[in-house]
Amino acid sequence: MSNVPGGLKYTKEHEWVKIEGKTATVGITDHAQEQLGDIVFVELPKVGASVVFMKPMAVIESVKAASDVFSPLTGTVSAVNDKLTQTPDAINKDCYGAGWLVKIDISSAVELAQLMDHEAYTELIEKA
Repeated sequence: MSNVPGGLKYTKEHEWVKIEGKTATVGITDHAQEQLGDIVFVELPKVGASVVFMKPMAVIESVKAASDVFSPLTGTVSAVNDKLTQTPDAINKDCYGAGWLVKIDISSAVELAQLMDHEAYTELIEKA
């Protein structure tokens, strides 16, 4: 059973979002990293890049496949987890902590209503 922490928002594409003020920290969920397997490469956007709600913003490659990471919100990338270029497997080890991907300065909070809470995301992955 995948770990699905409360207090976060989730997408159907298996990204998690932690909101702090107008900043969103984004990563992939435990379910997503389990499905991918051993992660070997991460391509993140540059700081200052614009990201658009549910459009690809990053790529994660595992021994099994390459997978797009979708932006759960529209805004500007304010920070990237540079440590992942050297240790992409941090996502496998701690996807909700050291394995975070980017921080986004949110341009519109309206999209938050389209994200799932803990219960809805748990129900989604249990059906999968």
